[in-house]
Formats: sequence, C-alpha cells, structure tokens
Amino acid sequence: MPIQKLTVLSRVVESGLVAIVRTDSTEQAARIADACAEGGVAALEVTFTVPAAASVIESLAKRYKPEHIAIGAGTVLDPETARIAILAGAQFLVSPALSAETARLANRYQIAYMPGVATPREVVEAMECGCEILKVFPGETLGPTFLKAVMAPLPQAALMPTGGVSIDNVATWIAAGAVAVGVGGNLIAGAKTGDYKSITQLSKRFLAAIQEARS
Repeated sequence: MPIQKLTVLSRVVESGLVAIVRTDSTEQAARIADACAEGGVAALEVTFTVPAAASVIESLAKRYKPEHIAIGAGTVLDPETARIAILAGAQFLVSPALSAETARLANRYQIAYMPGVATPREVVEAMECGCEILKVFPGETLGPTFLKAVMAPLPQAALMPTGGVSIDNVATWIAAGAVAVGVGGNLIAGAKTGDYKSITQLSKRFLAAIQEARS
C-alpha cells in the first residue's frame, strides 16, 4: 500500500475530522481551505457540486502536502468522476453511496475510497469492496444509535458519520464508536458572511471535542 494512502487514512483517524466544502465559488473554497488548515484540520473534502471542482482540488493539492492537510473529492458518484479527481490530485474519494466500479478503480490506483452506507448490508458490502473507512449517511437521519447497533455485530467497521454532525453532538458520535466525523455546513457556515476566522475557531473546537471524547 503506497505511503500516501496510509498517510491519508492515518491522518483522518488520528484527527477525527473531515471538513466538507460545498460552495458556489472557487475563490471561497480556497479561503475555506486556508481557514480549515489554520484550525488544524487534517482532511478537506471538496465536493463535485463545487464549480470547477477538479480545478479547485488541483490547486489545493499543490498548495498542501498530505502530511499537513489531505485534499479529497466528495460526491464522487462514478469511476469517471473518480479518475478525474485522482488526476487532479485528490488523495481520497467520498461518495454518498457505494459504487463497486468506483471502489475497483480506487483500489487500482490505491486511493482511499469512503462510500456512504446506511444499512448493515451496505456496511458489509463496502468492506468487501476494500473500503477502509465508511461514511454513515445521512447522519442526521440514522443517528449515533445506528453506529452502536451496527458495531455490535460488526466491531471491525470503521464508521464516519456525515450530515447533522455539530459541535454540540460530535462527542456523542465519537462515544458511539465513530472513528471520525464529516462536517460541512455546521463548520463552514461563516464563509457565507466572510467570517473565515469562525471556521478556524470552530475547527479547533471540533478537534478538541473529538480528542476529549476519545479520552
């Protein structure tokens, strides 16, 4: 397994936080990334709903080393999009649902692929496809109790809830067994008003809450 894949997975699990960037502006995406990096975020997911997402990923991947902040692609629905993302420099891929074809492509190029799962069967299928970290989605619908229920028979599953994770409930998710959390709007909302300092401050608060919950 290439060092880069090991580094990315280790950084995500170690920090416990993946910041999700969804915005209508490429410039805003870059400023959000800078604010997250300043706050200590180890992994940043740029969704393919962002205009010129591949260009944004390419720019950020050149700016940051994986050891500092790993740049990934989100809303990767198919292998075509996955290949575009990888060529742009994406160091990990995230999807709202499992695509076996995308998993095979990611394995071919040894890039971490984190597909969405919402049932025990989907968890098992994703692990059988070689996915190391699984995105529990939508988190606000499934809730922390879903993690506890799934991990009783499947303790080997590395689950990362996304959707509905906030500074108020992140500790509950971690206590339920999440190896990491994906946070979008509840982290980067300040970008709408140009308050990027709030993103940096919130990033630090999320990371501190995660480490406290783990201890």
